[in-house]
Amino acid sequence: MGTFLTEWQAELKRTLTGSPDALPDWSRKFAQGDDPGYFLPGSAVWAVHGGVATIVGGIRSLLMQTLHPAVLAGVHDHSNFREDTLGRLARTTAWIHALTYGSTAEAQAATGRVGRLHESVNGEYVDGGGNVRQYSANDPELLRWVHITFTDSFLRAHELWGGPIPGGPDAYVREWAQAGRLMGVEFPPESKAALNRELGEWLGGGTLRCDERVAETVAFIRNPPLHPLLKPGYRVLFEAAVLSLEPGYRRLLGLRTARLGPLPLPVRAAARVTLAVVRSALGPASPSQLAARERLQRLGVT
Repeated sequence: MGTFLTEWQAELKRTLTGSPDALPDWSRKFAQGDDPGYFLPGSAVWAVHGGVATIVGGIRSLLMQTLHPAVLAGVHDHSNFREDTLGRLARTTAWIHALTYGSTAEAQAATGRVGRLHESVNGEYVDGGGNVRQYSANDPELLRWVHITFTDSFLRAHELWGGPIPGGPDAYVREWAQAGRLMGVEFPPESKAALNRELGEWLGGGTLRCDERVAETVAFIRNPPLHPLLKPGYRVLFEAAVLSLEPGYRRLLGLRTARLGPLPLPVRAAARVTLAVVRSALGPASPSQLAARERLQRLGVT
């Protein structure tokens, strides 16, 4: 039993951080720097991003992002997401943590790396009207879609499975708007109401669509190449992501809330238990938070 738990814990940490001891090299950088960074302990961003509900939020945001044909074209044409799923997850986690816990210089450097990667991500896609259009990963429209789906997904997952948010949901949307601005999003939403308004406009705007390529990508997200020890828990968290979607987006994706046999699967409760187990395995504080607190203590910031 002990060997099983040790292996499961190591695979969980490797999947989420790229390192079996949950101490990836990039987290050590957050102890360095000469300023407090964009966010501090006690902020809404630290509260949301420090919780394990972000796992559900990450799955949810991927599902939503597949609905934009240009975003999906960029993923299929320019990434090896099928062959390097865990590597891409670890790199995304590193960017999120750099902005959340790093110094201003580290956050800007991480954002710059993402922007440079985006420079080569361009091509063509067919829109809903059958017209061939050009896309670039640095297009303001695509950056905006990715930003609002990320913000909405992490917020919604935390509302369902996390704790209180200092300042409430509006504070998180307002604070994380800084990440959008760093990535080139002009006037990102700064309240939950503004975020919901934009999501409604996207849903009814005619740009988003579900086709065969979307269905294939969703099927991959449902069953990624994880270690067998992680698959039962992932199934619960995937269904939690589906449950957390607004009904309009769930219908557009062709997804239904889970059922187990003749009775509905209590997804919300099952996800809460699964996330509690994950939290226990990872420990009460992430290495990124600990490194950031080390920097802040050195700077005399409380």
